[in-house]
Amino acid sequence: MLDKTGIAKRIAKEIKDGYYVNLGIGIPTLVANYIPDDVDVILQSENGLLGMGPFPFEGEEDADTINAGKQTITKLPGSAVFDSAMSFGMIRAKKVNLTILGAMEVSENGDIANWKIPGKMVKGMGGAMDLVASADNIIVAMQHINKAGESKLLPKCTLPLTGINCVKKIVTELAVLDVLPGGGFKLLERAPGISVEEIIKATAGKLIIEGDIPEMVI
Repeated sequence: MLDKTGIAKRIAKEIKDGYYVNLGIGIPTLVANYIPDDVDVILQSENGLLGMGPFPFEGEEDADTINAGKQTITKLPGSAVFDSAMSFGMIRAKKVNLTILGAMEVSENGDIANWKIPGKMVKGMGGAMDLVASADNIIVAMQHINKAGESKLLPKCTLPLTGINCVKKIVTELAVLDVLPGGGFKLLERAPGISVEEIIKATAGKLIIEGDIPEMVI
């Protein structure tokens, strides 16, 4: 199965030339390090940066340059810094082509729960609700099963929802799946060394399998 880096590398293959992309907290932030050199994209951070680069090397960090997850990042030549009101104006006006988010749960009809962590004090949902309400293309980077071995791809989310019927694609340590408009997770690819049977066992929601399922190419 894939580690977090493997998930980020696979998602990076979904990014198209010319895209404006918002990267959420967690695994999505790693995607910035694996965008192919021949793909020209502009990364947007909701705390007010357009033109975000990869993570800095050790010793080159600038404490004043951070992403929405408070991690130090780099700025590319030509980048722009602005206030969060301008940033969310871009998001709400649908200027972002692709949003990549982490999640605790996703339902088979594309609902996402990604802000309320069970047993932990959470200040709020941050910008996630604006992102899921405005984005036309949302890819979720997440673990397929939780630490207790339970599926996080469910018939219905059990945690408070961030957005309804909005997720288009999911990449986990086990698989790549589309969320179909009529409901259900369509299996597209399996992680190296992972069988279809293992994915069936790990998926609580409706799983749709058609034909032979190829192995991911990372």
